[in-house]
Amino acid sequence: MAGNTFGNIFKLSTFGESHGAAIGGVLDGCPSGIQLDLEAIQTDLNRRKPGQSAIVTQRKEPDTVEFYSGIFEGKTTGTPIGFAIYNTNQKSKDYSHIKDSYRPSHADYVYDKKYGFRDYRGGGRSSARETASRVVAGAIAKQFLADIKINAFVSQVGTLKMDKPYQELDFSKIESNPVRCPDQEMAAKMEEYIKEVRGEGDTIGGIITCVAQNVPVGLGEPVFDKLHAELGKAMLSINAVKGFEYGSGFEGVQMKGSAHNDQFNSDGSTQSNHSGGIQGGISNGMDIYFNVAFKPVATIIQPYETIDKEGNKVQTKGKGRHDPCVVPRAVPIVEAMTALVLADYTLLNRTIKGNL
Repeated sequence: MAGNTFGNIFKLSTFGESHGAAIGGVLDGCPSGIQLDLEAIQTDLNRRKPGQSAIVTQRKEPDTVEFYSGIFEGKTTGTPIGFAIYNTNQKSKDYSHIKDSYRPSHADYVYDKKYGFRDYRGGGRSSARETASRVVAGAIAKQFLADIKINAFVSQVGTLKMDKPYQELDFSKIESNPVRCPDQEMAAKMEEYIKEVRGEGDTIGGIITCVAQNVPVGLGEPVFDKLHAELGKAMLSINAVKGFEYGSGFEGVQMKGSAHNDQFNSDGSTQSNHSGGIQGGISNGMDIYFNVAFKPVATIIQPYETIDKEGNKVQTKGKGRHDPCVVPRAVPIVEAMTALVLADYTLLNRTIKGNL
C-alpha cells in the first residue's frame, strides 16, 4: 500500500490499523531545538479520542501517546520523531457479520477489489482511527508555528447552519460544548439533533470551518503546489470529507469582479478578504479561512441491503460503536492537517534564496 506519507520536508508517515496492536507514526524533518509541551499534544489527542461525550462513539480508548525517538530533555533533536498510540478497547467481534459482505459507501468493497484481501475489523487501515497519528504530528507542527493561530470549529450539522461570520465569534468557546460550535445557542440545537439522529440508528454530516491567523506573506508555490491546493489535498485526505472551499468559495460565483476584488491598503493588507488569505497560490498575510464538508458516517445501526463477495444481495445491520456525526471529533484533525501544511511550506520557504 502506497500513500502513507504526507509532506515534503516536514513529513509524516503513519502506520497501524483500527483493531491492530497500535497506531503511530514517524515525523521527519522537524527542526531541532523546539521546546515541546507534551501535555498540549495529549490535550489535542483527547479532543479527538472516542468516548468523550454522549454524541460520539462510545469506544473507550485512552489514546495516550508514547514517544520513542527525536525528543531529548523536552526538545526536538532534529532526528525522526517516532511515536505510538496503543489500542486497548477493540471489539473485533462487532465486525464479524461483514467479513464476507460490504457496507454501502464504505471502503470495504474497493479495498477488497484492490488488494484481494482486507482487514474487516473496524475498516482496518481505512478507519478514521488512523487520524490520531495526524493529530500528534499536527500538535508538534503547531508548536513549531508558535506565532500562527489555528482554530477550527463546527459551523453546520445537517441543515443547522451557523450564520455568524468567524470574525464575530469567540474561539475560546469552541471547547465549551461537545459539538465544538462557538455559538452556544446553535451548539445546543446541533447536539439535540445529533442525539435524535443517533436514536434512529442513523448518521448525519456537517461542516467544519478553519481559520489560520498571523500567517506570513509568501507561503506556497505558484504552479502545482499552490498553498490552497495543498490545503485541499490535506483536508480531502481525511476520512469522510466530501468537499473543500476557501475564501469566498462557491458563493463567490454570484459576485461581480468589481465586488469580489480585494482592494489594497497602503501597507499591503486588503480591505476585504474574499481571497481567503491566498492569492496566486501564495499566502498574502490575511486570515486563511476555509470550509470542510463531511458526509454522514457510512456505518448505520439499522437494517440495510448490500452484496456479499459473490455479488449476492444480502440483508444485514450495522453493529459496533460508531459516531452518529463525525464533525465534533474531526475538529482537531482539521487543525492538525492545516498545521502540517503550514509547517511544511514554512520549511520549503527557507530553501529559497533570500529567505535563508
